[in-house]
Amino acid sequence: MPLVDTGLADVVSIQRRAAAGASGEDAEAFFHDTLMEYVWARDVAGLAPGTLHNLVKPVIELCDFYDLYPWQITPRHLDRYFSGVGKRALSTVRGKLLRIDSYFSFLEQRYAGEIARRFGAAIESPVDPFNRPVHRGDFGLRIPPSKRATKEFFASWREALPGSRKYPVAARDYVMAKLTYISAVRASELCALRIGDVHWELGQWGRFVVQGKGAHGSGPRERQAYLFQEGRDLLWWYIEEIRAEFCDDPVDPTAPLFPSERLPAGVAALNVPVAPAIGADAFRRALKAASQQHLTGPVAHLFPHLLRHACATHHYEDGMPLWDVQQILGHRWASTTVGYLSSVKADPERACMEASHRAVTRLKGRA
Repeated sequence: MPLVDTGLADVVSIQRRAAAGASGEDAEAFFHDTLMEYVWARDVAGLAPGTLHNLVKPVIELCDFYDLYPWQITPRHLDRYFSGVGKRALSTVRGKLLRIDSYFSFLEQRYAGEIARRFGAAIESPVDPFNRPVHRGDFGLRIPPSKRATKEFFASWREALPGSRKYPVAARDYVMAKLTYISAVRASELCALRIGDVHWELGQWGRFVVQGKGAHGSGPRERQAYLFQEGRDLLWWYIEEIRAEFCDDPVDPTAPLFPSERLPAGVAALNVPVAPAIGADAFRRALKAASQQHLTGPVAHLFPHLLRHACATHHYEDGMPLWDVQQILGHRWASTTVGYLSSVKADPERACMEASHRAVTRLKGRA
């Protein structure tokens, strides 16, 4: 299988037991076999190539550090490693622990008996109830600005565009931010858009095709993002008035919709017709700088994902059904969408009273 042969070969670089005997070589070969079979199993399950490539890295790093095999690793080894040399950001450590735990579950299910018979060891995950991650991902509460503050922010930014030092760049950043709010696309999805991805003929106002985030490491999934009338007018203005100001061919369908400011060093002289796309980090910096200048209210600054939350929150507050909000966000499960609505302004007591009033009205009408 080419994917495993190339990807795993780059990952597996274990340097241990230079003077190992036959038993050590046997254990080494068995360890390698389990790594490869685990990757094969996850490949069959439908994980993306990039996910497969990084799947066993934390296991190999941990075993390399202690010069041990997985069935020799204990929770104490794990604790010492991730509180010392392996210490990283909480989200990074959490992801590594989950991948290690998943590999050990594979060993326990498929090879526990063979490991006990060949090496006299009981296989058990070093991720125990005491060091097991409590959450997956960042569960911090994201409170977007109000609808009024968001509207005033974009109005102030748009008014300041003519006075920008680099007008085309400032206009590009503004359009990207406004489209993020209107369509709820992610920064990576927006930056990857090509001119040919915009389909003006779809739906009522046109749509654009993005490579959406796949769930559980399954890889990108194409989905249609909605422009609505405001987004259509905005994007049409950008393509007609702004896009041609950048240093590439604006009619090439493979050209990025939002190009970088300039070609990389050494490339401009080659007369390359397509410029590179703006990076997600550059977009985040531009949005943060704009929010510091034009955003008012309790929210200090904006980032692209907060605009995605704002889109979902404001649509839901305006009465859009949960299913439609889910469609805009591109979520597979409604439970994921509900997590975006944690700051929705709701009044359960008022809703209960209004429901009771409607029920009484209906009963009176029947009488």
